[in-house]
Amino acid sequence: MLTIDSVADLWSKTYNTHGKPDWEHIFPYYHQDMVFQDSVQRIEGKDEFIDMCNRLTKRCKELEMKILSIAQNDNVILMEWIMTMQFKRNPTSDLHGTTKLVLNEDGMIMEQRDYYDLWGDIFDNIPRFGKAYRRFMKRKFG
Repeated sequence: MLTIDSVADLWSKTYNTHGKPDWEHIFPYYHQDMVFQDSVQRIEGKDEFIDMCNRLTKRCKELEMKILSIAQNDNVILMEWIMTMQFKRNPTSDLHGTTKLVLNEDGMIMEQRDYYDLWGDIFDNIPRFGKAYRRFMKRKFG
């Protein structure tokens, strides 16, 4: 069964500081009928999840994740992280986020929900545009 120690260990082997991620070692922990959701998409099924991970790998020149904290309550594991992404012709972008993993009675991942501000974190790295975006968000929502 997955624990905070095993998840921290497995996820730390997924991303590296110089190159593309490799998720092969964590895929066995996902149930065939799992559901993944983030700010961009909702994916149902392990095969579709693997396809999404492969697409992300192809798009990124480099991808790194630093786990800041991790906690578990019964069958729910929460991770706070910073993911640094570098697309082919763009500077690196830091995404700050949280992942919620929900395990079934067999310890398999049934749900993964990633929470992050994709556009804000990416726009912050674009000169002048990032400040304009933050002013707009504050004026409209804050």
